[in-house]
Amino acid sequence: MSNLNYVLILGGSSGLGLATAQKLATSGYNICIVHRDRKSSLNVFDKQIDLMKTYGVEVITFNMDALKKETITTVLKKLPEDSVNILIHSIAKGSLQPLVSENSTLSKEDLDITLHAMATSWWQWTQALIKENKIVAQMRNIAFTSEGNTKVWNGYGAVSAAKATLEALMRQMAVELAPLGITTNCIQAGVTQTPSFNMIPESDTLAKGATQRNPFNRMTMPEDVANAVWLLAQPEAKWINGNVLKVDGGESLK
Repeated sequence: MSNLNYVLILGGSSGLGLATAQKLATSGYNICIVHRDRKSSLNVFDKQIDLMKTYGVEVITFNMDALKKETITTVLKKLPEDSVNILIHSIAKGSLQPLVSENSTLSKEDLDITLHAMATSWWQWTQALIKENKIVAQMRNIAFTSEGNTKVWNGYGAVSAAKATLEALMRQMAVELAPLGITTNCIQAGVTQTPSFNMIPESDTLAKGATQRNPFNRMTMPEDVANAVWLLAQPEAKWINGNVLKVDGGESLK
């Protein structure tokens, strides 16, 4: 693989984003991760970066807010033209406030931030990559959605709205960006134990229910999702476009 092949991952310091970075690094992709973490929590992440580098790839990280325009400018300046093979949107920043509560309720500002972080920022980055000539032919554009897009979970209203927006953008980009050679898809992971999932109210109950529903009697793992991204990155997957690919072992069937 050419040394100009990069995977740009938005939100890749843990969970699905990090697992995807690890998987694609083993296939020879250079990795560029934009994340937002406190320095005190970077020890584990830094060890994973060192591990990825052992595969002979370049790993660039930016501990910056992916939702700011200046971050996009800074990151894109570091990437060569015609170099980004895959864009992964894995930002998990959003409000988990209920719509109605005696103590705290979802505000318009909470909703706006969640919609941008978990949906519209995907198009913002995609648009910037196109304008700055950073994409390669047949670039794969992938975002992570969830079953909560169509189901009601306690405190998940803002995130559910964002996921619905994310999937609408996916369909539109799949059609409008096809002439540029870009394929656009979402991956709907089953319930997966990640730091962002653990923040959802009653996540333990969700995890137990997912295990019971799943035909394989286990939760989805980040590595399962990373394997699906790897499959979409293969040349043979170039005709997969505009889909929500379920990677849940059949969990959503029950």
